[in-house]
Amino acid sequence: MAKRTLNKLTALQATKLKTPGRHSDGGGLYLSIDDAGRRRWIFMYVRNGRRAELGLGSGRDLPLASARGEAAALRAILAEGGDPKAKRAKAKSVPTFGEFADAYVEAMAPSWRNAKHVKQWKMTLTTYAAPIRLRPIDEIDTDDVLNILRPLWQRTPETAERLRGRIENVLAAAKVKGYRSGENPAAWRGHLDQLLPKRQRLSRGHHAALPFDQAPAFMANLRGRGAVAARALEFTILAAARSGEVLGARWSEIDADRHLWIVPAGRMKAGREHRVPLSSRAMAIIAEMAELGTAGFVFPGPKPNTALSSMAMAMLLRRMKVEVTVHGFRSTFRDWASEATGFPHEVCEMALAHTVGNKAEAAYRRGDLFDKRRKLMEAWAAYCASTKGEKIVPLRKGVAA
Repeated sequence: MAKRTLNKLTALQATKLKTPGRHSDGGGLYLSIDDAGRRRWIFMYVRNGRRAELGLGSGRDLPLASARGEAAALRAILAEGGDPKAKRAKAKSVPTFGEFADAYVEAMAPSWRNAKHVKQWKMTLTTYAAPIRLRPIDEIDTDDVLNILRPLWQRTPETAERLRGRIENVLAAAKVKGYRSGENPAAWRGHLDQLLPKRQRLSRGHHAALPFDQAPAFMANLRGRGAVAARALEFTILAAARSGEVLGARWSEIDADRHLWIVPAGRMKAGREHRVPLSSRAMAIIAEMAELGTAGFVFPGPKPNTALSSMAMAMLLRRMKVEVTVHGFRSTFRDWASEATGFPHEVCEMALAHTVGNKAEAAYRRGDLFDKRRKLMEAWAAYCASTKGEKIVPLRKGVAA
């Protein structure tokens, strides 16, 4: 269409015109005014010998320049042999990234381990992916993904990697549903690995841990503190447990008669029930918590029916001026078990609720080595209660069996 047929109206005319009818701006763009004075922009075109009309928006809310931009985009579709009406209908049927991501999380949530996992998915796809949530999901490209990831990639690499993987999963599901085609712009291998630096993987035992020969002195200090956080941390160390498992512990999970704590599968990282043999000192802590008379959580928070905060133990360590993490005490336990005892590898690993062996071995291993783990945990408690500097005679190979 020749340039002389475009831009017939001025911005002032588009605002002041009141005569009912269709007022051409050229190139198929018209300002339509009805008898009641209502104004709207329309785009008219002919395709395959048939006249068609598309509404672009209110003449009051959509400025002339914006209406011209819409019309130019529709003319481009025509020039490529496409149908503007079909294109717009498809665009309306394609959900935004936010809509599809929310639906994806809702659909997948029943297959995930726990509510915390679902909450993490929702948070990352809402907070960090905010810049693309309103975009149609078929328009998300590599630049969109990079703009989200780059600010996080060096600052919080683990969060960035999880976010990338979640975006990749959402976009992959959108492709399966027919909303996208082509390569996944959030894929790492052969794609983003060429555009982002490979992040440094944290080595095993990366959580700051206390050397095991310092554990007795630390535990003596800890036993002298009366806060619930101190008892929770001591119990966590004695059970070689993860902090989330301890903070979520309920009285219904404790079998005091058998000195046993049964953590349900839904709260375990491996998704399997875990039986924890409790040492005499661990049971003493349980008895101390029972004296508080609270129901529900073993280690209660300050408000009724709430668990101790996830930050309580970390803040306690900070006040004690010990530069270690709560999770690091699992490494302390593992180092002690490996270097100062003769307990078999699989017993130590099961005490940490780690998966033992390959699939074939796991298929034949029916038990959880509970009796052997009880001896291990009593030995650990005895070591933690020993005098600072006292040498614990390492068990000979086979003694713990």
